[in-house]
Amino acid sequence: MNQTTPPETGHAVIQSYLKTLDSSPGVYRMLDAESRVLYVGKARNLKARVSNYARPSGHSGRIERMISETATMMFLTTRTETEALLLEQNLIKQLKPRYNVLLRDDKSFPNIVVTKDHSYPQIKKHRGKKVQKGSYYGPFASAGAVNRTLNQLQKVFLLRNCTDSVFNSRTRPCLLFQIKRCAAPCVGKVTEAEYGALVADAERFLSGRSTKVQEELATQMAEAAEAMEFERAAALRDRIRALTQVQTAQGINPRGVAEADVIALHMEKGQACVQVFFIRANQNWGNRDFYPRISGPDVSEAEVLQAFIGQFYDDKEPPRLLLLSHPVEDPELLAEALAEKVGRKVEIAVPLRGEKAELVEGAARNARESLARKMSESATQTKLLDGVAEAFGLDGPPQRIEVYDNSHIQGTNAVGGMIVSGPDGFMKNHYRKFNIRGEDLTPGDDFGMMKEVLTRRFQRLLKEDPDRDKGLWPDLLLIDGGAGQVSAVHEIMVEQGVEDVPMVGVAKGVDRDHGKEEFYRIGERPFALRHNDPVLYFIQRLRDEAHRFAIGTHRAKRAKSMAANPLDDVPGVGSTRKRALLAHFGSAKAVSRANLADLKAVDGISETLAETIYNFFHDK
Repeated sequence: MNQTTPPETGHAVIQSYLKTLDSSPGVYRMLDAESRVLYVGKARNLKARVSNYARPSGHSGRIERMISETATMMFLTTRTETEALLLEQNLIKQLKPRYNVLLRDDKSFPNIVVTKDHSYPQIKKHRGKKVQKGSYYGPFASAGAVNRTLNQLQKVFLLRNCTDSVFNSRTRPCLLFQIKRCAAPCVGKVTEAEYGALVADAERFLSGRSTKVQEELATQMAEAAEAMEFERAAALRDRIRALTQVQTAQGINPRGVAEADVIALHMEKGQACVQVFFIRANQNWGNRDFYPRISGPDVSEAEVLQAFIGQFYDDKEPPRLLLLSHPVEDPELLAEALAEKVGRKVEIAVPLRGEKAELVEGAARNARESLARKMSESATQTKLLDGVAEAFGLDGPPQRIEVYDNSHIQGTNAVGGMIVSGPDGFMKNHYRKFNIRGEDLTPGDDFGMMKEVLTRRFQRLLKEDPDRDKGLWPDLLLIDGGAGQVSAVHEIMVEQGVEDVPMVGVAKGVDRDHGKEEFYRIGERPFALRHNDPVLYFIQRLRDEAHRFAIGTHRAKRAKSMAANPLDDVPGVGSTRKRALLAHFGSAKAVSRANLADLKAVDGISETLAETIYNFFHDK
């Protein structure tokens, strides 16, 4: 009987690559016997770096384990070490190797934009690529920080936040003018020059020149009071007060640091927290905590910070100064790589005294406290998952719980929602929404909707992760419903050939009362948990989160369908022609009922386009 020889791994495999390498800079990948990437690294000299791994001793426990699992290696040479560093961080984010430090939460940050493509600029929140013409200020740490600042800026500078289409259609001031949050340029309550002065003041404030703005407002208030224009003086007083509130809400406002990101790391018991404070225009624009994944207790602070900074700024623009709590491995190289990305100098410093050191100490204190809270929450979560395993007879604590719910109104705008929870709590980047597409479904058929959602979910799982080694398969399914729903889902799972995923139905119980839930499993009697059981509260939170997510998704879909205009789908009809048609006929419904001769009479509508519009509605 032939036996397959297991592939060779370890130092000897790495040694065999040395004769093919030279001293070029580049990136290397270490892969296991199943071609999964274990580690991605960069080197100034590939041959020298790989020869270090070929040595049989002198490695930390983590590196020794990594070497022992290495079956093959891959190499990419680059022109410079800076290129190698940028490529390394890009590959780490794509491949998520087990032995690299990995930034797990990497969402974009919101900005404030003052538009420049309109004679009366709009001020608004912006997230994503900076494609619209305007002045961008940020980043802010969260949407909440932006909203608070925008709220106060509206009181101070009275800039509009409505869209251009709403602005152009106004015939009288909106409520924001009545409550002194907007100057109402839409109906001529302020001239273009006066509004331009307000915009200039807002931009000066966002650029850090707020003292000058306050001085000018104080002067104007005194002049108004002297001229006995008491109403105008009171309005200016309110604007000064609002400006002061903005500065107070921002907390730390360093005098000697105009633009910087303050990055502090705290590590404890194999876990890490990085706090990032955003200082722009001498103002604190909020902070965010991150919990990078580290692969062992022997990872150094320098390695964690180096990896974090490289991945964090992979798709973000770094400021002119980074203030760090610990030195990184290659500060000059990292600064050069960041400077190359943005086309200007980026300085990296570890301050030891003065205001900058105080900023770093504040961030480090936040990192320390955040990690303590996180570890406490993780310990609680671990106990809850142990309780779930015991309550539902699972083989071990579930690492991935998926919870499903549907939302609709009499079958319209139906959506399914899936939320995911694990050892670190809710895994929001794994949430999924499902637009119910089944045309043969009876409106309000919850069984049919759940069948479609679960069928699509597991068909995709079987396609994307057939070997179940990517961590995408659930250890437990929670279904909102009783015996009927559980039975229907079980049939779906059998059809898909997936019968080994535990599943529990959560029904409201007696009087549909919170706290009297009953749990259903295939082939077993329903049961309930003690009224004060922490596991019961945990299941309730999971179900409520799934309900919240499904309802929110349904409302967004419904709002989009209500705002949709039938003219949007007519080929050849853009915004200008749509405005002309609506101005001529008054509504999209009137356009759809118009005859061909009336359509041809509209300015800007050619004979061919009129026939296209007529055929679009009447063919339907």
